[in-house]
Amino acid sequence: MEGQRQGRPNPGAMGNDAGSQVEERPPAAQETIVTEGAAKIVFPCANEVFYNPVQEFNRDLTCAVITEFARIQLGAKGIQIKVPGEEDIRKVAADLSEQEKEKFEPKEGENLVPGDQPRTAAVGEICEEGLLVLEGLAASGLRSIRFAREVPGLQSVIANDASARAVDLMRHNVQLNDVAHLVQPSQADARMLMYQHQKVSERFDVIDLDPYGSPAPFLDAAVQAVSEGGLLCVTCTDMAVLGGNSGETCYSKYGAMALKSRACHEMALRIVLHSLDLHANCYQRFVVPLLSISADFYVRVFVRVFTGQAHVKASASKQALVFQCVGCGAFHLQRLGKVVTASSGRVKFSAACGPPVTPECEHCGQRHQLGGPIWAEPIHDLDFVRRVLQAVSTNPCRFNTSERIQGVLSVVTEELLDVPLYYTLDQLSSTIHCNTPSLLHLRSALLHAGFRVSLSHACRNAVKTDAPAEALWDIMRCWEKECPVKRERLSETSPAFRILSAEPRLQANFTVREDANPSSRQRGLKRFQVNPEANWGPRPRARPGAKNTGEAEERRRLRQNKRKELAEDLAQQAARLKMFPCKRFREGTCDRGDQCCYSHDQPTPRASAAPTDGPETSNQSPPGLGPPLGHV
Repeated sequence: MEGQRQGRPNPGAMGNDAGSQVEERPPAAQETIVTEGAAKIVFPCANEVFYNPVQEFNRDLTCAVITEFARIQLGAKGIQIKVPGEEDIRKVAADLSEQEKEKFEPKEGENLVPGDQPRTAAVGEICEEGLLVLEGLAASGLRSIRFAREVPGLQSVIANDASARAVDLMRHNVQLNDVAHLVQPSQADARMLMYQHQKVSERFDVIDLDPYGSPAPFLDAAVQAVSEGGLLCVTCTDMAVLGGNSGETCYSKYGAMALKSRACHEMALRIVLHSLDLHANCYQRFVVPLLSISADFYVRVFVRVFTGQAHVKASASKQALVFQCVGCGAFHLQRLGKVVTASSGRVKFSAACGPPVTPECEHCGQRHQLGGPIWAEPIHDLDFVRRVLQAVSTNPCRFNTSERIQGVLSVVTEELLDVPLYYTLDQLSSTIHCNTPSLLHLRSALLHAGFRVSLSHACRNAVKTDAPAEALWDIMRCWEKECPVKRERLSETSPAFRILSAEPRLQANFTVREDANPSSRQRGLKRFQVNPEANWGPRPRARPGAKNTGEAEERRRLRQNKRKELAEDLAQQAARLKMFPCKRFREGTCDRGDQCCYSHDQPTPRASAAPTDGPETSNQSPPGLGPPLGHV
């Protein structure tokens, strides 16, 4: 770690005295104090350092996950962690099985000198055998400071950023929160910093990557710099790419083609996991997902990274291509490899056979699109998820977003782990142009038919089931008989006509079953996010010398709907257009004369403006008015 960590910053250099700083700190009037969790940071009003308050859920969940990861890692060393708000440090593990207790909790007297008390690690204290954490793109340092003030069992937290302005702000916030003994600001390229820690003795136990946009440039370095069994936390906010809007761009970044589908959010998670495993395989390493979340405008994955040649050989069988019909949306997965275990116990790896579909969809006759590869194995570790859920549930006052964390994790524990992707209620009904069945009716029909079904945390109307596509369409055909569709309005080549022209071989039973309503839905948990604030979503990229955040938001508000015609009569529209200069008249090519709908008046030259060769016109539109709609 030598040469990378910076010593304790000089308190005298952290004040507002501009003369002692390399970069001048903005006056206090241009700064805002933001309080989140146990941290308090000074944040510039100008968008020079990135900060998005909507991602508090992301940061809360990360603190909860790292806390449980620390409990497991340090528990194996005989160290117990103390979490603020927990009445008893063993209360969280009360419901664990005896096998889990033996695995995660230290045995009596293990790693202890006779007569000594069990070692403990508290929040805000340096743990010599604790976790070494790296936040590669720390910005204001809020996340790293929250780690230091809320997560026990840490040895050190390196808060790195390439921006000198961000690092200067970090140093100030570290001093403000009195965590300089744990958090060490660093200014470096995150990739170079991780590449310099490839040695086994210098690797990080936890690496957190939350970039603006895609984390693809950092994944290769990250899988090499994380320790054996270490935790890698990755956020992706480029959902337009991962959601299928630009499949070729997705391939260039993640090595997979994304498809436009209703299951795009889960597919995005599986593409990111595929990319992580692919990068790790290059160095005889592989990933084990702990928790994968799609929330708001981003996806977030938590994986552990291990080394093992035999497991790397099996990675091909964990990836799959996706064949998706462009007409009815039915999808099939084709594994890239297969693993065969002989009677002698020998494991053989080979290529898989396929494809699983015919050239045309058997249900609607349309063609198939090919996407992927994607991660086809479970994207969650249920034992770990239950540990995090139990910890948050027993200590709900720890996080501001505890209710949402409990709701999301509860849905995660109900998901079918061995069933990739899902359908949606509106997708099934809109395909055959019929009324949409209720969630309980469709789930009940699948359960009556002997199939498994669950929700998905990634979509409110998701239907995740192991039923084949033909069974689903049979159930929808039976539903359509109760709510008939006017066949004469359907084209004979449409997917709806072809699906409904076949008689169902499965007779569906829509009687509502008690087990059709999942527990999280019955309890009314906060499963899906409501709009947290006005104009929420991805924030603009931080830039040096950026304008005030309020001014930028006001400018964006004025530009909204600028291309839409206003509701006005012809006289008002003519008067409005006369306020804009005619571009063709300015160029001397307008032949409409007085009939032109735009102004032919010569602009009044400014007194202070320098002489120009031609008439000067203003490019600014009147406030609240859109640009001219034609005559360009």
